[in-house]
Amino acid sequence: MIISVASGKGGTGKTTVAVNLALSLKNIQFLDCDVEEPNAHIFLKPLIKEKTEAYIPVPEIDEAKCAHCGRCQEVCAYHAIAVLPGNNGQKGSVLVFPHLCHGCGACSLLCPQTAIKEANRDTGVIEIGERNNMQFVHGRLNVGEAMSPPLVRQLKKYINPTRTVIIDAPPGTSCPVITAVKGSDFCLLVTEPTPFGLNDLILAVEVLRKLKIPFGVVINRSDIGDGKVEEYCKQENMPILMKIPFSREIAVSYSEGMPIIKKDASYQDKFINLYLNIRAIKSEANSRY
Repeated sequence: MIISVASGKGGTGKTTVAVNLALSLKNIQFLDCDVEEPNAHIFLKPLIKEKTEAYIPVPEIDEAKCAHCGRCQEVCAYHAIAVLPGNNGQKGSVLVFPHLCHGCGACSLLCPQTAIKEANRDTGVIEIGERNNMQFVHGRLNVGEAMSPPLVRQLKKYINPTRTVIIDAPPGTSCPVITAVKGSDFCLLVTEPTPFGLNDLILAVEVLRKLKIPFGVVINRSDIGDGKVEEYCKQENMPILMKIPFSREIAVSYSEGMPIIKKDASYQDKFINLYLNIRAIKSEANSRY
């Protein structure tokens, strides 16, 4: 079972929920897909055993073969190639913008003159480790990289189907989040009872409904703010699977890099019950189809 943990905005406690859920269960693989700023390792403290460079294939133009027909520019959905046709007897040229390239390969596949080959461009690193029989994988995007989805896709190739997989997704609702949660069996949406939390929860719910991924809600710092998040969940018939109250002890524990269940052992049972509720909702959803 693949469980992704997401949030419409940063700072809701998404990583806190993902880490403590993973530590409360057995036979777990943890993937930190927040590759722009991974921080789950601070709490899980895995022993990194392997590092793999991550690449994206970008086009290289063989000017001797290129007829400057513009086909590559036409098929590139991301405007990573610009073709300047020649005139007045001058030869044209092709400009490639590597940081816009998504590595889809359409340009090389459809070039009539086979004038395009692909070369790997370094985008980051994938680190693999373990802690107490928990498998751990995370990615680190190179500073200055414009896009994280290619690295997230490479990271998800390490998913182990023999284990319960916890994916810590990036915050927000844009392409990196969609890439991270896509293919999940269930998604936990972590929010907070504030106007900002509600607004971004609504956006995240719309994304998951488009992707047709079953989901439930966890409300962090549940005893602050207002009750509009709960009203929205009730109105939309969305299950609230867990509430975590505002706690100075939890905040101090977080600042020390210590998971909640290490500070308060009673939370382990709460996270186990959270997992059991996820399984029950998923089983009910499967029985409908």
